[in-house]
Amino acid sequence: MKMENEEVDSNAVSVSDRFSVLTFEEVERLDRVLEDIIPIHGKYNFPVLHVKLKKLTNLVRLRLKQEGINVRSIRINGGAACYIVAANSHQSYNDLDVIFSVDLSNQQNLETIKNAVLDCLFTFLPEKATREQLNNCVLNDVYVKKLVKVNSRSGDLWSLISLNNNSGKNVELKFVDTMKRQFEFSVDSFQIEIDSLLTFSDYAAVPISAQFYPTVLAESVYGNYLTSLHHLKAKLIATRNPEEIRGGGLLKYCALLAKGYRPADDDHIRTLERYMCSRFFIDFPDGVQQQSKLEAYLENHFSGEDHTQYTYLMILHGVVGHSTVCLMGQERRQILQLIQSLAYEVYFQTQERLFVKQQQMQALNRQTINNNYHNALYNNSSAAFTSSGYCVPMPTSPAPSITSPTPSISSPAPSNSSVLSFPSSGSWPSSPSAMSTCSSPCSTPTSPLSPSPQQQSPQQQSQPSLPPPPSVLSYSNGYQTFYYYPVHGKQGAPASVQQQQQPVVHPCSSQCRVPQSA
Repeated sequence: MKMENEEVDSNAVSVSDRFSVLTFEEVERLDRVLEDIIPIHGKYNFPVLHVKLKKLTNLVRLRLKQEGINVRSIRINGGAACYIVAANSHQSYNDLDVIFSVDLSNQQNLETIKNAVLDCLFTFLPEKATREQLNNCVLNDVYVKKLVKVNSRSGDLWSLISLNNNSGKNVELKFVDTMKRQFEFSVDSFQIEIDSLLTFSDYAAVPISAQFYPTVLAESVYGNYLTSLHHLKAKLIATRNPEEIRGGGLLKYCALLAKGYRPADDDHIRTLERYMCSRFFIDFPDGVQQQSKLEAYLENHFSGEDHTQYTYLMILHGVVGHSTVCLMGQERRQILQLIQSLAYEVYFQTQERLFVKQQQMQALNRQTINNNYHNALYNNSSAAFTSSGYCVPMPTSPAPSITSPTPSISSPAPSNSSVLSFPSSGSWPSSPSAMSTCSSPCSTPTSPLSPSPQQQSPQQQSQPSLPPPPSVLSYSNGYQTFYYYPVHGKQGAPASVQQQQQPVVHPCSSQCRVPQSA
């Protein structure tokens, strides 16, 4: 790739110091990045394309060769290259930038390259997709997010095709003939040549291993490779001649500050900030362009990071406020007000989403608590709660048998079940584990649904009170007894008993204490 190098300073290094050979771990990491499946989302109801970068790169290279366009080299650039050479806890990447070094001296090659890329997308369409009505114009409208062609008087000649990804992880294919400035800061100046790895994958019969892997070169177009790598690992900001960058690198500089980077030279960076601001307002002179650029940058680089967006805008507000020297007072106040309004909008949207999420979590917690409580009551098949506050085994026979005026109710329960006997007088058994001792003359408490003693027949009055039916559950806390009427497993009661769902106080609660259920 032809490149017009910047003027080198006194600290310039030799060409050999710009390159480094990747270790096996770095080559393996590069191979994983190329093998990752990246979804390319289409507009409307078009299907999602699942793309492997290695396959797409090979297809584009082969198609360009068939069209007579020679590809001199293929490189990985940007955040993906930084992740490969210095993968650690703070390194991540959004875009996948691939640089194809090609000859664009013929303007017709730009259109040929675009058609070649769109033709390669047909390979990734699902088998069931209808291909008869699809053409390059449709694919360009559906799957291409951004299409850029640059042919400037300064000598830049390149083209960019960005494929859409809804999560912000876009695949950007850049076809470069000449480019005067290929980096903004030292931390994003890494480029990795992947030609050898692609050739190895095409012809090698075995996967890469620690004993057998291709030689891959990495380059820092900023200058010294080790210096740039140190800046990347230590999260330091360094650059030179920012006035040569479109937009001055101002937005990228503030993004690095928001991510925890710090200037490598505090004194020198203040001078660079003034150059950054001046170039930014030269390239984007009016408020409409400035707002559009800011909103696009937030969407592309801070998608889903609301807190980081607010921090970024406040840092940008501070840098523009103290480093802008090329604007009149009114223009300076307008841009500061624009940045502040965007920051407030992001802040209020974040708070609104947090409030909605909190309300949803509270509703979910209440529903979970209610379901667990009522299901525990209704699904307790091992025991039934009686109105007197003690627990008896759930009978397995259809109904208990009554044999005498002072009957014993037994059930063919398992061997660990107990037998409940009703006494013939007002005294109760002394075992506190099964029943409660009561000295008052009252009889066994009855269910609210049971008829009163005046309404009962003489035969019913002569029989002892039976446990409530399975549809009526009661619970005693030791002092009071509460009744629960499940209806088909849900909380509630029939309309006929809705007026009787108030907690019923044990008639002996004022004279004795009823122990809690066993």
